[in-house]
Amino acid sequence: MIATALREKLDSSGSPRIGSHDSQSLSHGNLRTHGIHLSILRETNPDDAKLREAGFDPALAPADALAKLRELKGKPGIADLAIARALGKIADAGAAAMLTEMEAGAAGAIRREVRRALYRLKQHGIDAPASTAAAASTSHDNATEKSEKTAMLSPIDSEGARIVWIVKPRVQGGVIRLWALISEREGLVGAQNTGLSRRELKSEREELERRAQVKLVDADWSVADFIACEAWRNTPESRRGHVGNFLTLRSELIASAPPTALLHPVYAELAAEAAGEPSVELLKEPELLEWRIPDAILKPYVEEIGRAGESVIVLNPLHKQERVNAVIDRATAELLTGDNGRAVQRRLEDIAYYMARVGRRTQAGWAAAAAARLRDGIDATKVLFFQAFIRTQLGTVAAAEQQKAEDEPRLIMTPAEAMRAREAREARTRRR
Repeated sequence: MIATALREKLDSSGSPRIGSHDSQSLSHGNLRTHGIHLSILRETNPDDAKLREAGFDPALAPADALAKLRELKGKPGIADLAIARALGKIADAGAAAMLTEMEAGAAGAIRREVRRALYRLKQHGIDAPASTAAAASTSHDNATEKSEKTAMLSPIDSEGARIVWIVKPRVQGGVIRLWALISEREGLVGAQNTGLSRRELKSEREELERRAQVKLVDADWSVADFIACEAWRNTPESRRGHVGNFLTLRSELIASAPPTALLHPVYAELAAEAAGEPSVELLKEPELLEWRIPDAILKPYVEEIGRAGESVIVLNPLHKQERVNAVIDRATAELLTGDNGRAVQRRLEDIAYYMARVGRRTQAGWAAAAAARLRDGIDATKVLFFQAFIRTQLGTVAAAEQQKAEDEPRLIMTPAEAMRAREAREARTRRR
């Protein structure tokens, strides 16, 4: 399904094709190739020193350096002047975009430093994005930018993979499409910008839907942008090098800073349904039937349930069931709070969003209602849907473990079992 389609977008080497700004390994020997000058290593300004002490490394690849500067901006002890100076030494379109954002609300010394940094970038052939300046200037321009972009989303498949497209018209005709491959477990798998005619865009959409056997739905581009940026933030550091140019690719279509929060539109679209109870009938839908919480997270609970059921101390079946139920209640509480709970909430929101756009409003309402309960911090152990959801997840892992145990050959057999096994082998040999 989607995961298969994603793999087909990988190079034969296994690395994602990520467009025209492929990441490279960074060393002092090729710092200038990446647009980071060696002079940055010799800065003595106290503000710049504090920036480095806070974790900024000028030897980072451009996208990683930009991500770190965004993370540090506004933190106590970190001066905007130092941020601007550092940006001026990263010859990357993303640096120009971030500087232009800073200029919109800057004055005095900070604005002058921003302008100097933009001038340095211009000397390296990198202009400030006009779309950013326009978007910052008036609300009318903001509305124009918002309306001209579109997006398309695939459903989330059984492996937690999906495809996100963000499309923007080009002045010279046709469109530029940001194509992102997203994995719930691995974050952003790959990203690529492609110039297409509208006919080519339509043809590619139809071909993808045919090969992956899924439907891409039209979506608000800001939702798609948040999904892609969220995936980027969730990408393990060990894999960032494969998608290191994502922020640069994004800046070619979107002028604003990457969003860090989203008021999901599904709560407004399905307000009445979200106020109701999520139905356990939702668990019969493909999106829930195929959903698997990672085995590594579930196995400790499954093993504890197994020990409770096999206990030689508690003989009363009722007491054994109480112990099992206690483990399930604890699993429900722990798996649906904190980071795990937020991940489940986000998936339910996006499932509801997709379902609503393919005409399954009732089921979308159930998913939105479940997400709303996690959003509002309601005790998941008191919600029948979540009790059934976690029991299903644990039961699936337990069944798989049991099947695995049954399939494994026994190392110690009784004489009778050994004889039957030998007879079976001899019978297979005779049939050959």
